[in-house]
Amino acid sequence: MVLAIDIGNTNIVLGGFMGEELKFVARIATNANKTEDEYATKIKSILVLHEVDKTEIKGAIISSVVPPLTRVMADAVKMVYGVEPILVGPGIKTGINIHCDDPSTVGADLICACVAANSIYGNPSLVIDMGTATKMMVIDKTGTFIGVSIIPGVNIALKALASGTAQLPQISLEAPKSVIGKNTADCMRSGAVFGNASMIDGMIDRFNDEMGCDLKIIATGGLSKTIIKHCKHDIICDEDLVLKGLNILYKKNSN
Repeated sequence: MVLAIDIGNTNIVLGGFMGEELKFVARIATNANKTEDEYATKIKSILVLHEVDKTEIKGAIISSVVPPLTRVMADAVKMVYGVEPILVGPGIKTGINIHCDDPSTVGADLICACVAANSIYGNPSLVIDMGTATKMMVIDKTGTFIGVSIIPGVNIALKALASGTAQLPQISLEAPKSVIGKNTADCMRSGAVFGNASMIDGMIDRFNDEMGCDLKIIATGGLSKTIIKHCKHDIICDEDLVLKGLNILYKKNSN
């Protein structure tokens, strides 16, 4: 089994692959203050919960947008399973070209998502990753990553709204029955869910216009299942796209 770990700003997502099959997915809260011993304990507990024996782990790969945790997590994995994880970063073989002003600054999670989209769904494509931030990445018809738009994430915007106003509360994220809210919570939910869905629809139109074609659209990330179903465009939802990209990258770089 290959252990794929995606370290995000809010959550750390773990997945276990047997060949192409994703056997389990688990999430833990990101905490940059925890030590390798604490993360080793968490990882071991999660795999026991999913009935994965210690001897099954033959390799691991990590993508991270939280630099202080990258080495901590790698050491935690090595401590428990005796394997040195591959780290997604400059120099790793991806199978895609990256045409940006500074390719080394492209986030590891973006690379993983685009590698999976390129391999599984084909191009040209637009990949929407809805996590702490909403990222919209374009891959052209040659399989080249050509750029990204980064938008404040849904939950970040909601927290800012609640903390920056005197009478708006923190709310759960779910779609209200109507776009026209009748109470404070539903008014905020309408803006958060339908407003973000409309923003995504509008951005898709702009990307299509700039590219001169209708892009294949793939959405991923923890918030995609809440927002994407309210969009008007035809969008493929694949919550595990980044993990699948990690598995593909492991195969490309483990020999």
